[in-house]
Amino acid sequence: MKKITFTRKIKLALVSALLINTQLFALPTLANEHEGKEEGEIKLSKAQLTLANIQIKTLQPKTMSYSIYAPGEIKANDYTSYLVSPRVDSVVLKRHVALGDHVNKGQALVTLFSESVADAQASYQIANAEWQRVQKLGRKAVGDKRYIAAQINNQANVGRLLAFGLSESAINSLVNKSTKLGLYTLNAEKSGAVLSDNFRQGQRVEAGHSLIELADEKVLWVEARLAPSMQLSLPAGSKAQIKVLGKLYLATVTQKAHTIDSQTRTRIVRLQVENNNDQLHPGLFADVFFSFKTKPILAVPESALMRGNDGDWQVFIEKQGVFKSKEINIGRSLSIQEDPSQEKWREITNISVGTKVVIKGAFYVFSELAKSSFGDDD
Repeated sequence: MKKITFTRKIKLALVSALLINTQLFALPTLANEHEGKEEGEIKLSKAQLTLANIQIKTLQPKTMSYSIYAPGEIKANDYTSYLVSPRVDSVVLKRHVALGDHVNKGQALVTLFSESVADAQASYQIANAEWQRVQKLGRKAVGDKRYIAAQINNQANVGRLLAFGLSESAINSLVNKSTKLGLYTLNAEKSGAVLSDNFRQGQRVEAGHSLIELADEKVLWVEARLAPSMQLSLPAGSKAQIKVLGKLYLATVTQKAHTIDSQTRTRIVRLQVENNNDQLHPGLFADVFFSFKTKPILAVPESALMRGNDGDWQVFIEKQGVFKSKEINIGRSLSIQEDPSQEKWREITNISVGTKVVIKGAFYVFSELAKSSFGDDD
C-alpha cells in the first residue's frame, strides 16, 4: 500500500508541473491575441504616426535616373589650342608674354635669331629687287623667260620665309634695307591664354621645340577614364555632370577612344565643358557623373532602409494599421527630380508592387518594434 500511494503522489506532482508550464507558455500567445497582432508586428496609434511624422507610400514602378562615376581631368582643347615653336634652329632673344597672359591674334610672342632665316631674308631681298626691276621694264622689254623666272623666284623666297614663321608684314618690311637680317618674331596665330612658356632668353632651340602653348579656354575638354569592362551607351551629345573644386558643371560627350591606355588600362571618354567664368583650367581633377534612365522599377528613399539583426536590409510595411519588417534586396543608387530634397533613392527587389512602405520615420518604427520584442521576451 505504501508503494502504491508513493507512486500516485509522483504522478500527481508531474501532472501539476505540466499544467503550470503549459499555462506559462500560453500566456504570451494570449497576450498577443489580446493586442490583435502577431510576434514581430506592432500597431501604432494616429497620435504616434503624427508625432513621428511617419509617411507611407504605395510602391509603384517608376522610371528614375542613376549615375555612373568616373575620375576625370580638365584638359586644354587641342582643337582650339596652338603650339608656338620655331621652324628652324634659332636663338631666343626676347620674350614678349609671360605665363598666364591672355593674348590676341597677331600679338608678338617671342623674338629669335637664326642664320638660316638670315640667308632666306637676304635671298628674298635679291629676288624682290629683281622682280621690282623686271616689272618696271615691262614684260615685252625683258622677255617672257626673264619675267616669269623673276616672278617665280620672288614667290619661292616669300614662301620660304612664310614657312620659317615670318608674317607677311615682316616680309614686306625686308624691302627696307635697314632691317637686321636673321631677326624674326613669332606672333600669335589665335587669341588665347599662355598655358606654358618653356624657354629662356638666350637659349638655343631646335626646330619644332615647343616654346609657348596657347589655348582658348572658353571651351575645355574633360577626359573621363572608364574601366574597360564598363559597357556604357554614351553617344555623342550625351550629357554628364562634372564636379570640380566643389562646383558642378554640365558637360557634353564628344568622343570615345577605341583603344585602352597602356599605363592606366582605362578607356577615355572625352567631354566638352563651357568655361564662361574662367574658373576651370587644364590640370584640374574632376569627378564625372554620367546620367542614365532606368526601366520602370521599385525604389524607396535611402532613409527608409534599415539593417536587421542579421545584417540584411529591410523596410517596414503597413497593412491595416499594423507594421512589420520585410527583408529586401537593394540595387542601384538613384535620384528623382520630383524630390525637392534631392535625397538619394535605392532600387529594391523581393517586394511586391502595391505594398505600402514607410518612406519617412522608419527609424521610429524600428525602435518601437525593438521595444515590443523586448517586452515579449519578458
